[in-house]
Amino acid sequence: MSPASPPPVWGVLLAAGRGRRMGQPKPLVSLAGRPLITHAAAALAAGGYDGLLAVMPPGEVGEGVRAALSEWPFSVVVNPEPERGLLSSFRVALGSLPGGVGAATFALADMPLVPPDTHRALVSAFRETGAPLVLARYGEGSEAVHAPPHLLRADLWPEVLALPDADHGPRAVLRAHGAEAVDVDVPLDQLLDVDTPDALAQAEGRVSPPPRPPR
Repeated sequence: MSPASPPPVWGVLLAAGRGRRMGQPKPLVSLAGRPLITHAAAALAAGGYDGLLAVMPPGEVGEGVRAALSEWPFSVVVNPEPERGLLSSFRVALGSLPGGVGAATFALADMPLVPPDTHRALVSAFRETGAPLVLARYGEGSEAVHAPPHLLRADLWPEVLALPDADHGPRAVLRAHGAEAVDVDVPLDQLLDVDTPDALAQAEGRVSPPPRPPR
């Protein structure tokens, strides 16, 4: 009897943020000559996932996001109420993933310095351990911090869906299962959240335009 195939692991790109601190829609600001979102999208697409999903805002900005992602095989869904915060995008994503998916990694569109290798390490750690959480840990020792991307096994998704609206993302679930988590150590210089013009300026010069997929 052949061994059972491992459950699919999907990569999810959360890109419905309103960009209030940036002063314009974050996913579409230019970074190294390409829309900001394309840097995170290219890393996910090369990260070894079995499927890709992106959550975008409604309206004209959402259509711009859809166009920016057209180079890669993302399924795209709309968060109709992005003003309700990051958790609303998690809910839309979890409600849109196909049945049978064993885990999903959630990445942010405004973190352009995370490379494909980090995504591959998250998937590999899950394949090897089956842990309910696989977390990116940036830096070393007492200075280390956890930040996206995070991989959550499918049995934790109902806990995320049950979180109150006041929560900002799934932090309560991450804390509740922290003792069971597996960490993937990544360099601290990958940690940059581009949510202000100053952060965008920091990112310039630290990234290259993402490669375009072969036609």
